[in-house]
Amino acid sequence: MENENLIERSDSVKKKSARWLFLAAIYGFLGVTLGAFGAHALHDLLAERGYVDSWNTAVKYQFIHALAIAFLALWVRSEPASVIACRRIVFCWGLGVLLFSGSIYLLTTQGWKWLGPVTPIGGLLMLAGWALLAVMALKSLKIPEKG
Repeated sequence: MENENLIERSDSVKKKSARWLFLAAIYGFLGVTLGAFGAHALHDLLAERGYVDSWNTAVKYQFIHALAIAFLALWVRSEPASVIACRRIVFCWGLGVLLFSGSIYLLTTQGWKWLGPVTPIGGLLMLAGWALLAVMALKSLKIPEKG
């Protein structure tokens, strides 16, 4: 019975990890796509409006967090006990990218100024994810090694 529970938990961790890796892949794919789109198809519009740097910042932050989410997806497979902490971090980063980068993409192309307050909320969520990662790392330092 205990072995079955361990197998179920292991399968659950693998499924979560796969979902996070999928999210990282989508964010990475869209980062490349939107980076190229901003550099070519939208460059004149973004330059005219003075938003080239804003667009590039959104793409850069999206890429950084795509890689970070991919790292956590792989990390949790080797450290299944960290799944709860990692889930919280991925939530913060995933939603943070959507709000931060997404709002910048729409602000710069659509001119929707009302999205301005959404951007810092996304930034705060990304910061919260990094803070949670630091807490997780500190907690793991306190766990005595088996041996």
